[in-house]
Amino acid sequence: MRLSAPVYHLKRRARKLARDHDISLHEALDRIARQEGFARWSLLAAGLNRAEAGALLPRFAQGDLVLLGARPGHGKTLQGLRVLLEAAEVGREAVFYTLELTETEVRHRLHRLGRAGADGAQIRIETSDDISAAFICADLATAARGTVAVVDYLQILDQDRHKPPLAEQLRTLRNFAQLRGLILVFISQIDRSFAPGPTALPGLADIRRPNPVPNVFSKACFLHDGMLRIETVADL
Repeated sequence: MRLSAPVYHLKRRARKLARDHDISLHEALDRIARQEGFARWSLLAAGLNRAEAGALLPRFAQGDLVLLGARPGHGKTLQGLRVLLEAAEVGREAVFYTLELTETEVRHRLHRLGRAGADGAQIRIETSDDISAAFICADLATAARGTVAVVDYLQILDQDRHKPPLAEQLRTLRNFAQLRGLILVFISQIDRSFAPGPTALPGLADIRRPNPVPNVFSKACFLHDGMLRIETVADL
């Protein structure tokens, strides 16, 4: 699904249109959607959701550490939640660790996905300020092989100076995932310097790195403007 501009640009254009023509934002969004070939904005948004909704879980293996990166507003959190729903729907344990959102906000986003299990009842949500590699390892110490956990988000893991450096935490979690046969997915910010080029998608070089990020990921998934790319990371 290709649009004339990224979604956040289209929304910005709609807000300007609403101000300039003294119309509601809802009407302005619908006008922008018609310019993109959709009858209304809700259909454009639904198209984006379908473009992003391809099953990812079958692409991951036990022991994988997965990077899930995108700029704000391009669906990385929802994609992480989709992976958890995929896991829950086939009977696997699914856990969402977040240092960013409240449980209510996570449940609301699960509800927005509108698919089986979207009430989030099968997904455990942890919002403790203590979330770290040690916290996750202790929490999943008895988890079954194939358990899927999503961490929201990578760059915030070591903002607390009482926690080990990010590189140390990631190596701990890689070893733990491989030993226990778990799949750990890390939502990641993308640097503001990223500018869509011919490929229109960010890559590993675009990860925001306030602290060193070691090469511990076995898979990387990138989102931008309704498009998705997944790649295997070599030389672990």
